[in-house]
Amino acid sequence: MRETTEALSGGGLLPFSLKSEESKEALRAEFERIALPHLSNLYTAALYLTKNETEAEDLVQESYLRAFRFFDKFEPGTNCKAWLLSILRNLFINRYQQKKREPEMVDWQEIDQAYESMVGRHERAEKGSPEEIFFSQLMDHEVEQALKELPEEFRSAIILVDIQELSYEEAAKVMECVVGTIRSRVSRGRRMLQVALRDYALKRGIVKE
Repeated sequence: MRETTEALSGGGLLPFSLKSEESKEALRAEFERIALPHLSNLYTAALYLTKNETEAEDLVQESYLRAFRFFDKFEPGTNCKAWLLSILRNLFINRYQQKKREPEMVDWQEIDQAYESMVGRHERAEKGSPEEIFFSQLMDHEVEQALKELPEEFRSAIILVDIQELSYEEAAKVMECVVGTIRSRVSRGRRMLQVALRDYALKRGIVKE
């Protein structure tokens, strides 16, 4: 991420419409104040999306460069992290669609059956919902890997709501869909994680046979 910060601080990236050096410096200072604090959040999101450290670095750098060029479009007082994540996701989708033409298919009947079986087995033994049980735990390797393996639309929804802590409304704007769609994707994404992580949960003692 250091390369990203250096690229943004190095100059030469400012819109040509800015006339004075004072305007350029003021814009750079404002961008660094508002946008750069979210650098680690964008890198985390990019890493889950790309599943590759080098690609995540590239995606974050390109996202910040684009955000800087269009910083005049940002509305002061709104959620800058959500705005940056929207830029990052759009760039990722453009790359993703170029690489992958066929959509990822999910057998929802199998997922739902496995999930309902788990709920029925443990609902009396555990406090809280199965989703709360999992997401109250730290994101160690097995959980991270399971998240990375979710289809993109569900992975993105989980990243925005559960990891980046955006509201459903903010996440809907990032993903350019209605709030109900985000709620559905988060719910289904959590179910998929529950099923994928059942063996892991047994080993950790989060749930019992």
